[in-house]
Amino acid sequence: MKKRLKLKAFVVPTIYTLAMVAIVLSAFFMADSIENMQADEEDLTYVSNVVTEQDVPVVNTEKTIIRPYQDSDVKVARYFYDKDAEQAKQQESLIYYENTYMQNSGADYTLDTTFDVLSILDGTVIEVEDTELLGKSVKIRHENDLISVYQSLSEVSVKKDDVVTQGQVIGKSGTSALNGDLGNHLHFELYYQGQVIDPEASYNKKMSDL
Repeated sequence: MKKRLKLKAFVVPTIYTLAMVAIVLSAFFMADSIENMQADEEDLTYVSNVVTEQDVPVVNTEKTIIRPYQDSDVKVARYFYDKDAEQAKQQESLIYYENTYMQNSGADYTLDTTFDVLSILDGTVIEVEDTELLGKSVKIRHENDLISVYQSLSEVSVKKDDVVTQGQVIGKSGTSALNGDLGNHLHFELYYQGQVIDPEASYNKKMSDL
């Protein structure tokens, strides 16, 4: 008759303990694996969101109107005639030509020496003229039906239908018969939606603020 093997007293508890450790470790590794899978999914979602955000078009910033010159020594010689201004200011905004006083429809800028004349915004040249009364002149159309006019030029460096950028040199200051008393100068006018406006009140403003 064969003898039946008899396990020692400490063996059975040890087996149960190892089994429990194995179960706990399996559960731990399974949970860790699930977390890694979720993290991977989150990473993929994040990358997808980043790519989507990059596809969103950037809104262009509206430019502000600059002065038609850069030289800091240029001064205002004659201001725009404002019908609501005080009488003394209105008198300083009158043009005297051939025994007639006329209201100044722009602003006049002077300097002893010739200075560069700049386009106040991006736009398209719609007219270039040369007359004895006004001298050489350039007219530029900008967005929102804004038109800038540069007169009394000695030189013009653009032609009709040219596309110009803000700050581009379009000519040089000069003289004209109408404003002969000013010597070397730039006569500048600004029209917004068909109405003449004061240039000095328009600089550093966006067109939406006019």
